[in-house]
Amino acid sequence: MSTKSTLDIKLQGREFRVACTPDERESLLAAVALVDGKMAEIAAKTKSTGERLAVMTALNLAHELLAKSLPEKAVAEVPDASAASFDSEKFARRIGSIVARLDAAMVEQDKLF
Repeated sequence: MSTKSTLDIKLQGREFRVACTPDERESLLAAVALVDGKMAEIAAKTKSTGERLAVMTALNLAHELLAKSLPEKAVAEVPDASAASFDSEKFARRIGSIVARLDAAMVEQDKLF
């Protein structure tokens, strides 16, 4: 059984302390590098910052993960594709809807500052 320890990480210049076991350290650092790189990429394209940037990054990474996990060719090969199908257009519309709702919520947040 590994004991929990903490690791100080940095995402977009902000420092965070996270718990991890010693054997998780390297994979966590790889995840930090991936997330920080994706955040920088999205920030450059959208000029987003803070919470909105974090949410947009999470959605983009989730979309990429799902796209790799559920390739349409594999779904087409499933005998009962209706039970296992993944509608990428529907998923894209849902993400667009979520982004629009986030944009609207962020406008209200911007008024607070």
